[in-house]
Amino acid sequence: MAAEHASGRNGRRRTVLDLAPLERECMQALWPLGEGTVHEIREQMAATRPRAYTTIMTIMDRLAQKGVVTRAKLGRAYLYRPNFSAEEARAHAVAQLVEHFFEGSREALRAHVSGEPVTVTPAARALVSAPAPRPARPRARRASEPEAPTPHTPRLDDSLL
Repeated sequence: MAAEHASGRNGRRRTVLDLAPLERECMQALWPLGEGTVHEIREQMAATRPRAYTTIMTIMDRLAQKGVVTRAKLGRAYLYRPNFSAEEARAHAVAQLVEHFFEGSREALRAHVSGEPVTVTPAARALVSAPAPRPARPRARRASEPEAPTPHTPRLDDSLL
């Protein structure tokens, strides 16, 4: 499946299947229905996460604008249909995970899930083990100079690797 690029204002989400959490929850309610109105989607979500009708209506409108769902007028309501199956969305999410966290290696993902040790690349190891650069010693400031802010260099937490 080729995911189309979405034009987000903030540029964070790059494809139509990069969904915000509430968008994903709405889709998880819509997929088993096959198609549904806002009322039906809201009912499906009510047991796990009750939301206002207008909230679900807004989310579904955004999903339609993004091209994730199509909608057709049905009386006074819209009937929404997903443009992608749950399996296609799942495959896309796994592909993104492999690409961004496992350098494109499905074997590294499999090893991680099964609890096998994961090989850390030399570049990542260098980032973790390199000492943080020390700031240069500040020169004595004159009374007429404003005080300069001190730079802060965050260290990478090696427990994440």
